[in-house]
Amino acid sequence: MAKKTKRLAPTLPRGFVDRDAVEIASLEQMFHRIRSVYERYGFDPVETPLFEYTESLGKFLPDTDRPNAGVFSLQDDDEKWLSLRYDLTAPLARYFAQNYDALPKPYRSYRQGYVFRNEKPGPGRFRQFMQFDADSVGAPDPAADAEMCMMMADVMDELGLGGKFIIRVNNRKVLDGVLAAAGLADQPETSLTVLRAIDKMDRLGEDGVKLLLGAGRKDESGDFTEGAGLDEAQIARILAYVTADADADKMFDVLAAQVEDSEAGAQGVAELKEMQALFDAAGYARDKIKIDPSVVRGLEYYTGPVFEAELTFPVTNEKGQTVVFGSVGGGGRYDGLVSRFRPEPVPATGFSIGVSRLAHALQLVGELDVTEKQGPVVVLIMDKDQIASYQAMVAELRQAGVRAELYLGASKNMAKQMKYADKRNAPAVIIEGSQEREAGEVQVKDLVAGKIASETITSNEEWRAARPAQVSVKRGDLVAHIKSLLETDSADGE
Repeated sequence: MAKKTKRLAPTLPRGFVDRDAVEIASLEQMFHRIRSVYERYGFDPVETPLFEYTESLGKFLPDTDRPNAGVFSLQDDDEKWLSLRYDLTAPLARYFAQNYDALPKPYRSYRQGYVFRNEKPGPGRFRQFMQFDADSVGAPDPAADAEMCMMMADVMDELGLGGKFIIRVNNRKVLDGVLAAAGLADQPETSLTVLRAIDKMDRLGEDGVKLLLGAGRKDESGDFTEGAGLDEAQIARILAYVTADADADKMFDVLAAQVEDSEAGAQGVAELKEMQALFDAAGYARDKIKIDPSVVRGLEYYTGPVFEAELTFPVTNEKGQTVVFGSVGGGGRYDGLVSRFRPEPVPATGFSIGVSRLAHALQLVGELDVTEKQGPVVVLIMDKDQIASYQAMVAELRQAGVRAELYLGASKNMAKQMKYADKRNAPAVIIEGSQEREAGEVQVKDLVAGKIASETITSNEEWRAARPAQVSVKRGDLVAHIKSLLETDSADGE
C-alpha cells in the first residue's frame, strides 16, 4: 500500500492579510492622489529598508529591554539584532543622520510602505500594515508644523473628502504647562490619567471629563473608571483649558491664563497663535483646521505641535451606535528623535496616514473604485500547430497598447478556455479555427457586451440589432476592431 504524502495546509499567519488585484489597484488610485499633493508641496520620495538595527529604532519601541517584544527581530551572523521597522519615522531619522552632509536642510520627504508590530492581532488590528508619511527634518519653526496641517487638509480634499473632515491641532508644550500650573508636574501617573480623560472630551463631553478628573465615572453598563482624584481648583483649570476653543476670539488668552508662569507653556501658546495666523493667511477656515486643546497624541514622542486628521461623517460601529468615523492619521513635532544620532539639535515634524483605515473611509463615501479591473483580451488556441500564428495576434495587440494574452493553460477544450477568459474578466476573446484561417478572418466574441446588455436591453432581438455578441473580422482589421470595441465598452461602462 502506497504511503500517503502529508501535505501542508495553506494557512495565513495570524495578523497578516493577502491582497488581490482589485484591492491593490484601488489603493494605487489613493496613493497617486496623495503623492500628487505631497509633490505639489515640494516633498520628494525616499525609501528605506524593511529591516533596521534594533538599537536604531530606539526607545520608542514598546519594550527596549527585550528586542523581540513588540517587534519582529532576529540576530544577524555578526550577532547584531535586526528588527522589522515599527514605523516609517525612526528609519527616516537614521537615513537623515547617515546622509546628513549630502541632504538639504530642511529635508522634505515622503515614504510609503509596510510596518510591522509583533502584537496580538484582533479585529482591524494587524501585525503588518501600511503607512504613508511626510516629514520635514531640520525645520525648527511652527510654520513647518502649520504646513503639515495644511498639506493634510489638501490631501483630504484631493481624496474627495471635502466637508467631511477636520484637522485638529494642539501643542504638547501647552499641555505640559497646564499640568505644571495644576501642580502635577512631578506626578506622572496622575498626569497620565488626566491626559486620558482629556482625550475622551469628544466622546464624553465636559461633564464626563469632569467626572474622570475627579473621583471617577460609571458608564451605561455600570463599569466604573477610577478618576485622577484632582481637587476642585485643579479640575476647574483643566476644564478651562480643554474648553478654551469654545470662544475662538478669546482662546489664546484663556490658554495663556491656564499655563500661568510656565515658560514652555507660554511658548506653546505662542506657537499655536502663530500657526493660526498662517492658517488664516492661507485661507484655511476653522471648520477645516482647528486649534483643539483636547488633542492628545504620543506623549513620549512629540515635543511641540501635534495634529490629527479626523473624518466627521457618521458611521455605525460594532455596537450599532452612530458615531463619527474618526482619525485616519496624525503627527506632530518630534525634535528628539534625529538628535540621538547627531551632536547638534535636529528639529523635525511630520505626519502619518493610516492607509487601510483611510481606504475604508473612501470606500464608504464612494471615492475609491473597488470594481474588478478589466482583464486582457484572450486569444484562444484552436489548433496546437498554429500557436505561432496566435502569438503573432497577441504581439500585434500588445504593440498597439492593448492588454492581451495567449491562453497557455493545459486544456485546449474551447468551453474551458472560455471559462478561463470569464474568470480573467476578459473584454473579448479571439477565435481562429481552420475555416477562419482559410477565409483570412477571425471571430471576435464580445464578453463585456452581454453584461451591459443584461442591464439595459430587454430583448435578444433588440440586443442583436444594437450590437452582435460575435462577429467575423478580417485578420488585417483585428487590432482596429479590438481597439474600437474596447473604446465602446469604456464609454458604455461610464
